[in-house]
Amino acid sequence: MTEQVNAEKALSQQNEDETSGFDVTRFKIMAIGLIAGLAGLLSGLDVGVVAGALKFIGKEYHASTLQLGWIVSAMMAGASVGALSAGWLSHTIGRKRSLFLGAAVFAIGTTGCAFAWSIPSLMFFRLFMGFAIGLSAFTAPIYLAEIATENTRGAMVSIYQLMVTIGIFIAFLSDTYFSYSGNWRWMFGVAAIPAVFFLIGVVFVPYSPRWLIMQGRHKEAREILVDLRNDTMEATKEIREIRKQLETKQEGWKLFKTNNNFRRSVALGIMLMVMQQLAGINIVMYYAPKILETAHFDAHAQMWCTAIIGMVNMVATFAALGLVDRLGRKPILYGGFTVMAIAMGVLGALLNTGMTSHTSQLLAVGMLLIFCAGFAMSAGPLMWVLCSEIQPVEGRDFGIAISTFTNWMTNLVIGVGFLSVLQTLGSAKTFWLIAGVNALFIVLTFLFIPETKGMSLTVIEERLMKGVKLRNLGR
Repeated sequence: MTEQVNAEKALSQQNEDETSGFDVTRFKIMAIGLIAGLAGLLSGLDVGVVAGALKFIGKEYHASTLQLGWIVSAMMAGASVGALSAGWLSHTIGRKRSLFLGAAVFAIGTTGCAFAWSIPSLMFFRLFMGFAIGLSAFTAPIYLAEIATENTRGAMVSIYQLMVTIGIFIAFLSDTYFSYSGNWRWMFGVAAIPAVFFLIGVVFVPYSPRWLIMQGRHKEAREILVDLRNDTMEATKEIREIRKQLETKQEGWKLFKTNNNFRRSVALGIMLMVMQQLAGINIVMYYAPKILETAHFDAHAQMWCTAIIGMVNMVATFAALGLVDRLGRKPILYGGFTVMAIAMGVLGALLNTGMTSHTSQLLAVGMLLIFCAGFAMSAGPLMWVLCSEIQPVEGRDFGIAISTFTNWMTNLVIGVGFLSVLQTLGSAKTFWLIAGVNALFIVLTFLFIPETKGMSLTVIEERLMKGVKLRNLGR
């Protein structure tokens, strides 16, 4: 009887909102998405800050190329551990509490980096901070996918990547400001501010309805869904679908050992994250000043151009939010990989000429901007969206944990190895290699990646478990 009264009140409130022309439900979902997406902001801050700080850290501690590579990559090592732990934590304490834990650990880690007294201590706090980022990178997309409706799921999960790009841009601006004084400690320290906001914000977001149902807290789940959906019928239907899915327990490792269809979805998740990282975006984000140095830009020009790169990366991700649920996943990926391959190929050709003219320098910056725009509108957000969609409910936590672990391990290899590859191959051949890899990804997109636009998670799972080809799981 109480549930019926609550439902009637919710319906009455909905009618009032529609009459006033203000969609309160959509506003609530987007507000929750922005708060949870602060996990991405923190990740972006850490990715961006090291690009500007690295040069000054190297001078202060007389660091070698290998040591600088490990300062960059210590965070990825910690993130790999965080990603592996995230599945268990997210299942045990819930998505909301996992996000809160990540924010707290990040605040401690970034403060430790600001007060680091040696290269080993800096690596340690980067490792610590990385754990929080790995945990949040796993948890935030799952939480966003479970809060969103079917028609907004792509945009909601893309909020995470959008916040990553905003974080990178803020970090680049901060780096540029502090580069005049060379104060790399403040570059790290400012990241503690959004961590505090995230800690506070997570307190006010609802628990994931799916997780509540997993815990047997059905009444709370219903109240949240009625509040977040357009009508009670939609909420009731979604609860029935979730209950049906959850009749099967989370036994990812067991399923992985026994079910070839699940192994296919795990393999696809691994491939998606390898593609995202090998596309080359973090090479640009971690080492943008170094790349611009090879193009003969002076120190301050390097920092300002890097900040512009971060801004383009952010703006282009906004465009992806509007397109992902309209155009679909695959068309955007085709366009993105094509743009990135062309941009890196042209950049390699420019670097091969020696970059002696001002025109060639400006063109090189333009290619970096085009590359970042191509990534931010495609592989950046969409790989997270797809990884949250393709895993069956019984192995979802396991599958996404493996995908996130792969993301950070690939990131680690790139962070450690890029400077050495650059020294060995030279700048032109290095970027030609990246161009060739992106061209290969166009083929892999055609062969293996499904179009999941507008498809319910239930239908995608059913088709996967029936043995339908990966590329045909969606429409």
